[in-house]
Amino acid sequence: MSDTISAPRPASTNAPKVGFVSLGCPKALTDSELILTQLSAEGYQTSKSFEGADLVIVNTCGFIDEAVKESLDTIGEALAENGRVIVTGCLGAREGEGGGNMVRQMHPSVLAVTGPHATHEVMEAVHTHLPKPHDPFVDLIPAARNASTANNIEGVGIKLTPRHYAYLKISEGCNHRCTFCIIPSMRGDLVSRPVGDVLTEARKLFEGGVKELLVVSQDTSAYGVDVQYRTGFYEGRPVKTRMLDLVRALGEIAQPFGAWVRLHYVYPYPHVDDVLPLMAEGLCLPYLDVPFQHSHPDVLKRMKRPASGERNLERLQRWREACPELVVRSTFIAGFPGETEAEFQHLLDFVQEAQIDRAGCFAYSPVNGAVANELPGALPAEVREERRARFMAVAEAVSAGRLQRRVGATMQVLVDSAQSLGKKGGVGRTYADAPEIDGLVQLLPAEKASKTYRAGELIRARIVGTQGHDLVGQPV
Repeated sequence: MSDTISAPRPASTNAPKVGFVSLGCPKALTDSELILTQLSAEGYQTSKSFEGADLVIVNTCGFIDEAVKESLDTIGEALAENGRVIVTGCLGAREGEGGGNMVRQMHPSVLAVTGPHATHEVMEAVHTHLPKPHDPFVDLIPAARNASTANNIEGVGIKLTPRHYAYLKISEGCNHRCTFCIIPSMRGDLVSRPVGDVLTEARKLFEGGVKELLVVSQDTSAYGVDVQYRTGFYEGRPVKTRMLDLVRALGEIAQPFGAWVRLHYVYPYPHVDDVLPLMAEGLCLPYLDVPFQHSHPDVLKRMKRPASGERNLERLQRWREACPELVVRSTFIAGFPGETEAEFQHLLDFVQEAQIDRAGCFAYSPVNGAVANELPGALPAEVREERRARFMAVAEAVSAGRLQRRVGATMQVLVDSAQSLGKKGGVGRTYADAPEIDGLVQLLPAEKASKTYRAGELIRARIVGTQGHDLVGQPV
């Protein structure tokens, strides 16, 4: 339940307005979409600004120090500009010093604090401080009146992504207890969504114009473990609550719409091998976002990472044999407690040998409440940062080489923005690039000056060069 501290404000004659800020990962974004959909269904106006709002909701991130600071700063800014703030999200579940709530300790004047995936508790707090304008069970659901980046898809609700792509969250929480991570303490253990609900939402998204569906969770490979892969139903036919069956069904739904299905947060368990033939068949994109975090067995053991990391090179080789077009993105941690120079060199060698297409790296940062804080061998901050920089230099060289191999190929490109490719060009992405985390295709003006393209349209482009992390393409 929400912890509220002030009396409600009298209702206005106009529709009450809620300012909304969403921070953090795509999983938090889907939580924001649920809250915004409920606000709209009950007749509240929403916006991205604090100005003129009757109250503000801040959906926070609480994983790493930078995210905590951004969230606390945003809460402070909202309090300074508006004064009436409800906080939700991962930071809302974090403890501060002495076991109290961190947000309450830093900002005691907030109206209410909830944890993540807490739509009901957030709405209770909103009702307490800003009475709802009408009864959603009696009145018609109003059209979306939200920030310009939001769109309303019938049967799904408000989406905060551009209309042509959307995130589909298939589960909540995580069963792993990685020593550097506190997500399970904030989001709980794995809870898989019913497979029929997931597939129905996917179909409605495609019907609403979505051309790229990004599957997200804390651990996509573990989908269905908590319910022992029980059989669900979609449009009258049985489907197991299992990653392989889900991906196959999503691909079959996507094909008539010519849409993409992209998999994120895939742990490298052996059963992922079975998904690669589906990629080779075109049922989902040959792209895997795999959070390896490290390569050395001893470091992985200290991290308490799932799956057998010492066999990841073999696994990647098998994946690429099954699907030669496979693109792998990953994240890594440099400077984990106890990491020796030899263990770090093992990581550099792994990135080169594995030919990771896209890699990100964090210098290890202690997280309040994480078990790793108690591990011996903590490294100085300058060593951690120096190793992160060395890692990125190697990873970027590998990525540049992988990109260079694309020059001369003709590839399908999803247009993200274009007013008139015939005159000014535009921006898009290939299957190898997830939005906001990977590279782009800088599209040159079309050869026919009158040719125009729309955001969300799939076109063909000849790759004529590279530009940093991006490709340069000529529409054909």
